[in-house]
Amino acid sequence: MAHHAPRPPSEWPATAGPATVAPRSRWSRFTLILAALLGVAVVLTGGAKAAHADPSVAEIERQIDEDWNKLEPIIERHNATRQDLAAKRKQADALGARIKPLQLQVDQAMDKVSALAVRAYKGENVLTINAVLGSQNPSEVVGQLELLDRFAHNQQQDVQQVANLRDQLARQKAPLDEMVAQLTRTEAQLAAKKKQINAEIDRLQKLRIKVYGNGGGGSLRPAPCPATYPGGAAGTAVKFACAQIGKPYVWGAEGPNSYDCSGLMLAAWAKAGVSLPHNAAQQSRVTKNVSRADLRPGDLVFYYSDIHHVGMYVGGGWVVHASQAGVPVKMKKVDDGPIHSYGRPG
Repeated sequence: MAHHAPRPPSEWPATAGPATVAPRSRWSRFTLILAALLGVAVVLTGGAKAAHADPSVAEIERQIDEDWNKLEPIIERHNATRQDLAAKRKQADALGARIKPLQLQVDQAMDKVSALAVRAYKGENVLTINAVLGSQNPSEVVGQLELLDRFAHNQQQDVQQVANLRDQLARQKAPLDEMVAQLTRTEAQLAAKKKQINAEIDRLQKLRIKVYGNGGGGSLRPAPCPATYPGGAAGTAVKFACAQIGKPYVWGAEGPNSYDCSGLMLAAWAKAGVSLPHNAAQQSRVTKNVSRADLRPGDLVFYYSDIHHVGMYVGGGWVVHASQAGVPVKMKKVDDGPIHSYGRPG
């Protein structure tokens, strides 16, 4: 951009801050999520096959969006399940750590009972009884009988202790063993599902690149927008921004029919539940600074030393932006203009 309209009031500094809404998965929903993840088949529209012999870019994008809307919920369930598995794996490790000393107690108690059994087998108890019966001193007999009673009682206590510890260990190990088995099965199923998801994403991307490679996107959309389909909040924001291509620039506007540069960023990230101020410089201050190497679709690209312009990175070296009066929302190369910095909302 060689020229820009004067900075509108919407671009003047203002005080604001981002607010994100990030839903978290819960283990109580794990079984339901897993069933849905494994039971849902990816039913696709068939891409270009459903269109006529020479489909337009708009038709291809519409078909891909329909496919993606079916695929993305499966990806999100996959992500939620993967997070739940990580949490349960930590619980399993913690339970195993608690069981370890209990297992040691069982082993020690079993060794003690085994020693008692060996002594009994060798006849030590019988010898003790014979010594008591053979004693001529009544006081000695009474003392020996008390000793024999305590010995028998201690034997019973030791045996009962082993039984109690054994039962306690079994109760604690049962859910652990089931948890480990379930984790093993689920991880194998997720690996297969991930392979299917990646294959479908590759199919959609090849279709988009083929269509755009034929020059069907026109001057406003010369490349796929977005270049790839990111998930989560960034995916929601970048897909919204791309959908606004062709709408007019109006200073101070934040949609839905027209936008200025920061108004487009505000509206796009609002769709993802993130609040941004309607000012490019303020947006740079409330977003996380990222490097060029870490740039990903949905990130904001700030231009000029005073940060009076902003666009959204959509991947592949492109941004979508509302540039100036008389020019509709469109794509441009990210380096088309002096870059100040990069920011990541959320």
